[in-house]
Amino acid sequence: MPHTMTTENNGRRGRWCNLLCITMLLPVVFSCTGSDHRFKIEGEFKNMNQGQFYLVNMDHGTKDTIALRDGRFTYNTTVTDTTTLMLIFPNFSELPIFAQPGGKATIKGDASHLKETEVKGTDDNKLMTAFRLKTNDMMPPDIKQEAEHTITQHPKSPVAIYLLRRYFIMGNEPDYPKAFQLATLMFEAGTPNVATAQLYHQLEALKNMTDKGRIPAFRATDTNGKTISNASLKSQINVICLWASWNPDSHSMLRQLKKLQDNHPGKISVITICADASLTESRIYLERDSLPFPNICDGKLWESPVIQQLSLAYMPDNIVTDSTGTILARGLGSMALKEKIESLLR
Repeated sequence: MPHTMTTENNGRRGRWCNLLCITMLLPVVFSCTGSDHRFKIEGEFKNMNQGQFYLVNMDHGTKDTIALRDGRFTYNTTVTDTTTLMLIFPNFSELPIFAQPGGKATIKGDASHLKETEVKGTDDNKLMTAFRLKTNDMMPPDIKQEAEHTITQHPKSPVAIYLLRRYFIMGNEPDYPKAFQLATLMFEAGTPNVATAQLYHQLEALKNMTDKGRIPAFRATDTNGKTISNASLKSQINVICLWASWNPDSHSMLRQLKKLQDNHPGKISVITICADASLTESRIYLERDSLPFPNICDGKLWESPVIQQLSLAYMPDNIVTDSTGTILARGLGSMALKEKIESLLR
């Protein structure tokens, strides 16, 4: 589950942070020293006196609500390592913030020009801000080229992981071989860290996984205590969907799948995997929106064995199979997923 702060309604994942959302948006953890683990964010926005933002901690899969009053807010948190936080605005556009123990970030922006918001206070935030401002008016191919340049010049920075997910994995046309090439560069640039190593191994599997392959064997227990495995996928069309309570694009995908199930009774099976830290919160969300899908949530976030077995690498993600377990598609956006399923049923 990430970038320029626009809500990407078209394509596969304008997400999260777009995790990134991943970059995007996804945990990014780096080793850091220092006894003071506090991190402070001070924000100031013109033309927005009051409002509420979500701040998602991609390391812990948790979210807080930030209240904006008189155009300002202050937020304090504790981090033990460098961590990527994702500020989600009311229009669902996203701003990555790289937190360091003992550090501080200052955010200044204009509600009418969110793409020009500046984040200062650490080298990583300065680097990300410079990238966003430089690419503000670029076309997608040029942005991608600039992202590759930034990654190669700063392979040890958490910004590199965010850009890799956002532009090479979460785009309309993910480039797994290129993403693996860049992840290898990052992995070999210095002492491997958890986030880089995990991404490297996920991409190593993904770069060779194409449509028409077989879904890997997996087994897990859903939030109702029922065993779910690849043997559960016996319908004409089967969808495995990765989602999170903090990611609005995954909510749209779940609702789309529910509508498809209702329109084609008995022909579509859906298994959901939630990347939340809270099993209870994921269950409450599905029940509240009447989404009757088997849901796997073990609270291990991106370190979940089933997520790693299936090489799910961004938010939201999905795999479509037939009744024999043959992969028909993967990594589709909501509209592309709908079109693919309807074309298969025809």
